[in-house]
Amino acid sequence: MHATGTRYLTLDAMRGFAVMGILAMNIIGFAMPEWAYITPAAYGGETVADRVAWVFSFIFVDGKMRGLFSLLFGASMMLIIEGAVAKGENPARVHYLRMTWLALFGLVHFYFIWFGDILFLYAIIGMIAFLFRDWAADTLVKRALWIFSAGLAFWGLQFGGLQVIQYLGTQPDAGANLAQQYREILADPEFDYDIAGQIALHRGAYWDIVSAKFASWADPFGTVLMSIGETLPLMMIGMAMYKSRFITGEWNHADYHRWAWRLVPLGLLLTGLLALWMMAAQYDQITALVVFFFWGAIPRLMMTIGYAALLLLLIARFHKHAWLARVAAAGRVAFSNYLGTSILMTTIFYGYGIGLFGEVSRYGLWLFVIGAWAIMLYWSKPWLMHFNYGPLEWLWRSLARGNIQTLRR
Repeated sequence: MHATGTRYLTLDAMRGFAVMGILAMNIIGFAMPEWAYITPAAYGGETVADRVAWVFSFIFVDGKMRGLFSLLFGASMMLIIEGAVAKGENPARVHYLRMTWLALFGLVHFYFIWFGDILFLYAIIGMIAFLFRDWAADTLVKRALWIFSAGLAFWGLQFGGLQVIQYLGTQPDAGANLAQQYREILADPEFDYDIAGQIALHRGAYWDIVSAKFASWADPFGTVLMSIGETLPLMMIGMAMYKSRFITGEWNHADYHRWAWRLVPLGLLLTGLLALWMMAAQYDQITALVVFFFWGAIPRLMMTIGYAALLLLLIARFHKHAWLARVAAAGRVAFSNYLGTSILMTTIFYGYGIGLFGEVSRYGLWLFVIGAWAIMLYWSKPWLMHFNYGPLEWLWRSLARGNIQTLRR
């Protein structure tokens, strides 16, 4: 695909697929206690249908859509930097003003709407990624993989030790001290599912939920530290994809096929094996944590990049179809769709709205996902026929630019 002005259909459509796809995993965080996202043993794994829904999401969705968002964020950052330079603007000023306002949006989102915010994370990591904007594409990829490897080693040391203690502490001949150490780990409040407390909180009053998040005020900053080893490399790879014209769809189709075949089947196989391990361990919470933070990281990276190649092939194949135009429109207003989804879903599931928190099965939540997808596809394109930006895109751009942007076409 080629740019029209500074818009690329590939970026818009991929962002549309990503903002729709990320809801398929976020829905668990909207509708169930937090630990349900990590393991169905905590909640939402009671029936065969629930477990099938978990397996499908774990293998095909979990982390991959968030990874696509990270790639696209890095690519879009390069596009905006190029645009600022072409207009004679200071790219650092343009970028850091955008990131500062995005961080503020993220904090509002976290404290007042939903705890699963990624905007603050992207803003802070985006501030770091800007420092690497002048690196060549191959340098960005190589150093991204070094950072990814360092982050993986960190989590490996953390959770590898935890797994060793779990194994040794549960053996029939385990020493008393080792067994006690393992019991103390499980007794830590961080390992408490707290199902009753989570359900009572989220079926309660709005200000009780907000107060609980202010009591955990440092969580957004902790998320940055926990996620930098994966999010920063993905942004850097996205920057490299833009510089190499991979993500703009300008490579040969054979190259996209090659990358898709290299990464997706093996990534699916490895992720499927991890799912089998989880099932064999009866979704044990320590095994689930180790898989989430450590063992799943490499297959997740492979599938994220492989998915990007597959989507670029799909976009090239259907670039003239009306349904893809709707997906691309949803991507152009991804910020509004992302935050709008949070407002809609918390209103449906939290106590100050309909109060369905903890009431809907894991597989039943797909009805809400599909309904939200329909809304995104329904409103985005007609809106953009009359307005230059989505409502929140307009607000963000106006704040970052320091003047009111022209909204209506």
